[in-house]
Amino acid sequence: MAEFKECSHFARATAGQGVVWYTGQFYALFYMQTILKVNVKIANIVVAVALLIGMPFFTVVGALSDRIGRKKLMMAGCLLGVLTYIPIYKAMERAAGNNVVTVESARNKVTGAISLTAMTTDATGAFLVPAKEAPDPNFTMLVLLVFVQVLYVCLVYGPIAAYLIEAFPAKIRYTSLSLPYHIGNGVFGGLLPLIGLSSVAATGNIYAGLYYPMIVAGMTFIVGSLLLRETKGVRIWDEAGNRAPAVD
Repeated sequence: MAEFKECSHFARATAGQGVVWYTGQFYALFYMQTILKVNVKIANIVVAVALLIGMPFFTVVGALSDRIGRKKLMMAGCLLGVLTYIPIYKAMERAAGNNVVTVESARNKVTGAISLTAMTTDATGAFLVPAKEAPDPNFTMLVLLVFVQVLYVCLVYGPIAAYLIEAFPAKIRYTSLSLPYHIGNGVFGGLLPLIGLSSVAATGNIYAGLYYPMIVAGMTFIVGSLLLRETKGVRIWDEAGNRAPAVD
């Protein structure tokens, strides 16, 4: 029972990691294509370039966690997401340049699928009209803004494997690593596109989809800061005694 309770705490940690990851990659792409009406090809290139630039930082953060600790970096990534997602996505809207102010939603009568129509104001500013494809998005700024989100992903994702391995004894390590990780990513992260789309459709607020990852990441920051222990310095081979492998 105690081990199950501990697993639940770690599931909360991976929940924040999951939503930060999905926001920085998948939701950013959805937001540009569907809400900001950035050309599909350009939006995909923006995310690809940001990921390419950010890729080395996974290793950098992982190495840094060996020096200063896993927990600090993961909690920092969650807190940064909570504090900055709204300003980042407002900046993305300005970078797209087509003044999307709201969305209108419709549900397909056959499939039940929700579709969104991005809306902007007409020349007089008095009426809402469907927004056209962004004519001249600021590519460099969009890459920078997605890259910042990828850095948050690095902060939460870089240390997570080592953290979960070090958190549990060998006899339950495989299950205890796998269960929280897949709950955090598969359930909390996997639900982000659906909940984000539904929130935007229900409210017409183009930033409403961010509330879910902000709430989950905030929960992880609070629970993680109070209840999770730091695992840096745990030597997983110590429990094996003399069976530990030799180090050259």
